[in-house]
Amino acid sequence: MRQDSNTAARLKFLSRVVKKELQHLLYTDAKLFVSPLSVDTVASFEKNADLAELADAFVARFGRLQDTLGDKLVPALLAHKGEKLGPAIDNLDKAERFNWLESVDDWFAIRQLRNKMVHEYIEDPQILTDALNAGHQFVPVLKETTKKMISAGL
Repeated sequence: MRQDSNTAARLKFLSRVVKKELQHLLYTDAKLFVSPLSVDTVASFEKNADLAELADAFVARFGRLQDTLGDKLVPALLAHKGEKLGPAIDNLDKAERFNWLESVDDWFAIRQLRNKMVHEYIEDPQILTDALNAGHQFVPVLKETTKKMISAGL
């Protein structure tokens, strides 16, 4: 496994980035999910700007970490391992084989959830409530995935 200085520098940079992104997500997650969110709480976002901003921060940080891990760190780690890069699904399959991801299916569920939190929250508080609570349940998966990928890049 031969890596050039650019690959090593990229891995170090991405490791620093995902560590920070994870810290920010964990902070927001702890503040927003003191208890599971209710539909009434989510419906109150229009009147409670602070809570709405906290939910927006959670959605942004959740999506950002997931994007950085899947779209940037996975390809960098595969290159580091001397693996040929391919379409995202192939890269994710390889990441699962290397045990960086627990499950590609879970990864796609996280991605769909992120899209649901971003695009459907305006219209239906029930959909957003369900999506936010499900996102909260996936935070440990993102945390574990981040740790595994950082370790793989060392």
